[in-house]
Amino acid sequence: MNKQMSAADVVAQLRSGMTLGIGGWGPRRKPMALVRELLRSDVKDLTVVSYGGPEVGMLCAAGKIRKLIYGFVTMDAIPLEPYFRKAREAGAIEVMELDEGMFEWGLRAAGMRMSFLPTRCGLASDVLRRNPQIKTIASPYEDGEVYVAMPALKLDAALIHVNEADRLGNTLIKSHDPLFDHLFARAADACYVSTEVLHEQLQLDADTAKMNLFERYLVRGVVLAPFGAHPTYSSPDYGWDMDHLKRYDASAREDGGWQKYAEEFVAISEAQYLEKAGGADRLSQLKRPVF
Repeated sequence: MNKQMSAADVVAQLRSGMTLGIGGWGPRRKPMALVRELLRSDVKDLTVVSYGGPEVGMLCAAGKIRKLIYGFVTMDAIPLEPYFRKAREAGAIEVMELDEGMFEWGLRAAGMRMSFLPTRCGLASDVLRRNPQIKTIASPYEDGEVYVAMPALKLDAALIHVNEADRLGNTLIKSHDPLFDHLFARAADACYVSTEVLHEQLQLDADTAKMNLFERYLVRGVVLAPFGAHPTYSSPDYGWDMDHLKRYDASAREDGGWQKYAEEFVAISEAQYLEKAGGADRLSQLKRPVF
């Protein structure tokens, strides 16, 4: 089955009010080409589930998010994502802020089709006070230990960016930090991936099979999107664009800053966006940060 789609095709499958998971981690391998297409759409009132980066801030600035479920929202070298901060401080969005481990367990529970999974993460912390809907549960065995019963973070759809894919839905994440993208894929009713390189059919061997982190049957659509994670990085293909991220960050301190940024970088085609960002020659030379 040929699962190739355009970014517009993917966004056409999304509906206002959905729970949408976005893969990646902070400024790492975010599906920004798909996010930009979502920003161009009328879809809104979303519950977004993410280890957040600039995609969360952009969606907040555009008024697309009703509720955010997150472990953090950061651009690393720029610790506080500016438009998320504005929305959070203004009380413009409902939030469920979780310990990173609780967040992971919520995705795992959804992927396993469990209603919850027990964890010690979050015990004796303000996470439970801030989220009274999260309950604890006692072990039924002799130990009687009390755990957090982390509820499943079930997703209507997930957006993920990968290094390589084929038209059948097989994917390769070649980065040394594959993060939790496979959990987003399994937690979702429908998973859509953007990819740097698209093959007719991947030929997996012993070396590449370990980079195929989730099953192709989970993938509903595949979008060819070179530099589709920009301005975040997609190791080993290219690094983050710190100049662009700083420009985006500075826009939040300007009058009408989001509108100006969106007019320049969102309300255009993806090809025009990449050209404005410096073109393939520049983007391919971006260096990955060293941590």
